[in-house]
Amino acid sequence: MTTRSAEHTTLVIERRLKAPVARVFRAWSTPEAKRQWFACHDEWAALEYDLDFRPGGTERNYVADTDGLLHAFDAHYIDIVPDARIIYAYEMKLGERRISASLATVAFEADPEGTRMIFTEQVAFLDGYADNGARLQGTEIGLDNLELFLERETNSIH
Repeated sequence: MTTRSAEHTTLVIERRLKAPVARVFRAWSTPEAKRQWFACHDEWAALEYDLDFRPGGTERNYVADTDGLLHAFDAHYIDIVPDARIIYAYEMKLGERRISASLATVAFEADPEGTRMIFTEQVAFLDGYADNGARLQGTEIGLDNLELFLERETNSIH
């Protein structure tokens, strides 16, 4: 018998990005752009990616780790205000096991250097799943990749 539980935590990550708000928002909202940076492990194999960026739309990112285990991200977009905020709910699975359910908010504000972006995630880790800081670490790596993507995009424009 599986013991049912939900361990709650909140992650808040602030980034100052050297790109205008519209470019940062586009990196989140355009499937071709987001697919390039939305990963936390380069050595994992991409299996499936789809983004329908609109309120009521969905996002799916399925990858296999180096052992072949499926890591499945399935999101539902709740609220989108262009160049201001994105709110979505998502679940993560390892294989067939749901390990978490989250509500994430990404807020964008103009900043003298470009954009101040605040990512807030309220997460429930389910049924004894021991995250041990992996979600925060993976999210930080993904946002590092976003910064690198924006830098590459800037360099290719000039």
